[in-house]
Amino acid sequence: EEPMQFSTRAQRIEPFYVMEVAKAAQALAREVAHTDRPVIFLNIGEPDFTAPPLVQEAAAAAVARGATQYTNALGLEPLREAISGWYASRFGVEVPARRIVVTAGASAALQLACLALIEAGDEILMPDPSYPCNRHFVSAAEGTAKLIPSGAAERFQLSAEQVQAHWGDKTRGVLLASPSNPTGTSIDPAELRRIHTLVKAKGGITIVDEIYLGLSYDDAFGQTALAIDDDIISINSFSKYFNMTGWRLGWMVVPDAMVPVVERLAQNLFICASTISQHAALACFAPESIAEFERRRAEFKARRDYFIPALRRLGFSVPVMPDGAFYGWADCSQIAHKLGVANDAQCSWNFAQVLLEQAHIAATPGRDFGTADTARHIRFSTANSMAQLQEAVARMERLLG
Repeated sequence: EEPMQFSTRAQRIEPFYVMEVAKAAQALAREVAHTDRPVIFLNIGEPDFTAPPLVQEAAAAAVARGATQYTNALGLEPLREAISGWYASRFGVEVPARRIVVTAGASAALQLACLALIEAGDEILMPDPSYPCNRHFVSAAEGTAKLIPSGAAERFQLSAEQVQAHWGDKTRGVLLASPSNPTGTSIDPAELRRIHTLVKAKGGITIVDEIYLGLSYDDAFGQTALAIDDDIISINSFSKYFNMTGWRLGWMVVPDAMVPVVERLAQNLFICASTISQHAALACFAPESIAEFERRRAEFKARRDYFIPALRRLGFSVPVMPDGAFYGWADCSQIAHKLGVANDAQCSWNFAQVLLEQAHIAATPGRDFGTADTARHIRFSTANSMAQLQEAVARMERLLG
């Protein structure tokens, strides 16, 4: 019998190792659930908070009144208006509702952007490290993600100088994330402006993943890329700041000329985003909900302010303080060396295994996020309670003697 043949497109998509780590952690968690050392999960990029009460009530009310049928492919008009209002109140930026497209999560928004703009063989410049799924969206659209090593000096982001140096005949544009997963660092607004000016002069596209923008802790970086130019394509989500991960709801802001193209693609590929989620999300913008999200943002900041200095004290190198999201991108090579597992190619992978097996702490080794020094880095997620973070630090202290 002939084996089933799969497309080269499917084969180009690498496994998502963070999920492999998660499976191992879940298996161990079941074994040790009733011991005095249950597994502490610092591996998954998901808020430990869920949708606040008003949002849950709005979802139930939508179901009760039968508001569950398809919406327009661009999204519910009141929701697009509410998002427009949020840009005005939060960022002081005018983003008309007609340019906002509601999507089935930021993942669908990225997929739509890539399919609308990338031709087979086009190259998209991205920083290394960066979130793996973003480069896979480029691959799925028959493009090539060109990862450019970006270190602490660049805040793990691209610089205009790097974009100029790596721009080639096949380059179509840049895909940035600010704040970034895995580093939690944002791109300097002046640098983003320089990059976009350069890209635009070359007839290219600038896509900025802003899904963690609501969880920004530093006014210097807390502005949307849309403040720079209407030609920037911004990707956003209800998952992180609004704590609605499994509701699968996001949005994108695109130039006017791109709206009908994205609408046509969305009609064919998705029909629409979840109607129940859209009705629920309307309640995100109620003053009471925003107050709760702000309280939670302060809590995320407090966790960062505790955990990153604690990592440094333990001997991890965290050269750039994360200014957003809920991650610590830490060089663990010295610690791995101390534990005798500092194999260059597998350093953080080996360390993550030791951490899981001996301290019952799940963290994400760097290999998912690129190849530039990622083998020496590990990503900790601080989307967990302060008590759990304190216990994790205590366990690592014991592990390291």
